[in-house]
Amino acid sequence: MFRNTYDSDNTVFSPQGRLHQVEYALEAVKQGSAAVGLRSNTHAILLALKRSSGELASYQQKMFRIDDHVGIAIAGLTSDARVLSNFMRQQAMGSKMVFNRPIPVNRLVSAIADKAQVNTQEYGRRPYGVGFLVIGLDHTGPHLYEFSPSGTSFEYFAVSIGARSQSAKTYLEKHFESFADCSLEDLIRHGLHALRETLQQDKELTTNNTSIGILGLSGVHESAGTSVNFRILEGPPIEPYLQSMQPKEVPPPSSASVPPPTSGDEDVQMSE
Repeated sequence: MFRNTYDSDNTVFSPQGRLHQVEYALEAVKQGSAAVGLRSNTHAILLALKRSSGELASYQQKMFRIDDHVGIAIAGLTSDARVLSNFMRQQAMGSKMVFNRPIPVNRLVSAIADKAQVNTQEYGRRPYGVGFLVIGLDHTGPHLYEFSPSGTSFEYFAVSIGARSQSAKTYLEKHFESFADCSLEDLIRHGLHALRETLQQDKELTTNNTSIGILGLSGVHESAGTSVNFRILEGPPIEPYLQSMQPKEVPPPSSASVPPPTSGDEDVQMSE
């Protein structure tokens, strides 16, 4: 992407009808490490790939708990994510204080989308450089939303954001029809397989670089007393899920078509 006359401010449209500053913010989301979200009839889960700035540094936080029934995974600028997650917590707290009930998930996602849209329209502001995957649970069941810096939000059965997320989307598109009836363990295994598609060739998923967020009843590998509230698994607790992954299929090498050998006894036909 190159600088041009129409990207100095986010309120200026280009002749093609584009807002370049908003597109640059969407590009910042693509530079972040990948995050994957899936939902079934009973559970909604998030999986994220954590990055480290160096061998001596800790891994960055990729998931945030908003309320007992809402959690998010991020891709993009962590500082912007921290500001927006605090805003979401304030909205959830206000709903409990005023209405004495958990905030509906779609209303919470609409609130941050409206907040982000203001920054694409008013002079002197910049769009947020972060994208969210939001999972929530209410009386209608589990939900999964994607929020983007442009101020738009969509509900999905499964989705991925971040670097090389298209590879994960390809896997999800092939298998999403089976997600509705999956158990928690099968759903997490599908999510890990999709997240593995975003890795570089020499990388593997480990307990250090992987985070799993779960919303729903506890699974086989969790303690029996675990509630349906949102919880984040990191470190040794995710080892059983990593062990359940199937080996990655390696496509067979394509054999080059070799023309059949010709014997020297054949007559050569000359064109007249």
